[in-house]
Amino acid sequence: MDFQGFLSAISQIADEKGLSQERVLETVEHALASAYKKEYGKKGQVIKAKINPKGGKIDFWRVRNVVDDTMVYIPEKVEVEGEEPIEQEEEISVKIKDSYRPTEAELNTEETEKEGEESERRVRYNAEKHILIEEAKKEDPKLKAGEELVIPLEPKDDFGRIAAQTAKQVVLQKIREAEKEVVLAEYKSKEGEIVSGIAQRIEGINVYFDIGKSLGVLPKEEQIRGEFYKEGQRLKLYVLRVDTTPKGPIILLSRSYPKLISKLFELEVPEISGGQIEIKSIAREPGSRTKIAVLSTADGVDPIGAMVGQRGVRVAAVMSELGGEKIDIIEYDEEPTKFIANALSPAKIINVIAEAKNVATVVVPKDQLSLAIGKDGQNVRLAAKLTGWKIDVKSEDQINEKNEEEEELDIDDEEESTVE
Repeated sequence: MDFQGFLSAISQIADEKGLSQERVLETVEHALASAYKKEYGKKGQVIKAKINPKGGKIDFWRVRNVVDDTMVYIPEKVEVEGEEPIEQEEEISVKIKDSYRPTEAELNTEETEKEGEESERRVRYNAEKHILIEEAKKEDPKLKAGEELVIPLEPKDDFGRIAAQTAKQVVLQKIREAEKEVVLAEYKSKEGEIVSGIAQRIEGINVYFDIGKSLGVLPKEEQIRGEFYKEGQRLKLYVLRVDTTPKGPIILLSRSYPKLISKLFELEVPEISGGQIEIKSIAREPGSRTKIAVLSTADGVDPIGAMVGQRGVRVAAVMSELGGEKIDIIEYDEEPTKFIANALSPAKIINVIAEAKNVATVVVPKDQLSLAIGKDGQNVRLAAKLTGWKIDVKSEDQINEKNEEEEELDIDDEEESTVE
């Protein structure tokens, strides 16, 4: 294949994998460097390659890190009679074993601690990837410790079978890694958004959804209680977060997160994306009921009417997506007592008494008490979450009885005082 054909193949791979041409070219260069090292280099060497995109020439070079005696320790060979020479470390890092307890003198010796810290920072000298500053300056007097000495290598193109296989494996591995990075970056930017997914498989308590370029997982704790999933089912899901693991990125999805509700309404209600309606707060018990507080930011726009839609089509679409979950749309009010009264809808409220910071007593007609509290206390519980207030619901009769009791106590106290 000529070089132009090679570039065309690179471009085709880049398009198919959703990668940049430069990234694929870097992968090939890395593979060529690995193949060169496999065929002509030595263990420990750092070899790099560069393809000239104009002429197709491939340059190879070796890199050695310039070091001094503060950065490395150099092992020396010690000959033992009757045995092969062994390497002994000239300077050994200080490692304190569990069974060893330093003496008080050692603990108080500042010099010993300093030497130990310095040896910990040093690495073992490797002649294949390191070069001492004294030797490096013979090649280039301007070099400093910590820099790199670049040594050009003779170009080669007759790689053996093993080297070619190594290069192939490197290319495949690097492209897979690049694909994972692209997926990670794409879905990282989608955190807090909703995606459409198709249930692909169910493994134990987790459901895996095909969401396009990757699979997302819907764990048990993020599922809607009572909702059942089957393969091939299409649902809208909230992208909770993207976690990086050794096996690649894991995209965590949710069906129970409260903000799924607001994102679904954004799809159905253009006034939200247009900024005419603002969602102030959401309280949700997934699969059962949700309360959502909204505020109009434009004159002449009815927030509740816009959310419900003509003949209720907008709210019905959201409820359908959530399997029939009930949704109460509440008008937000800056005045806490009015907001609390709205939040307890559909119950009728007589009065809201703010007794302390974020604590209120709500008075309702006797026949509205059970409706205000709701089944198993759900209505008042959601209202409390929505408003951020602790709410105590009392009937009008209960309040009157309480007042009468307090009046009687006051009379008794007055009589006792008179007798005294």
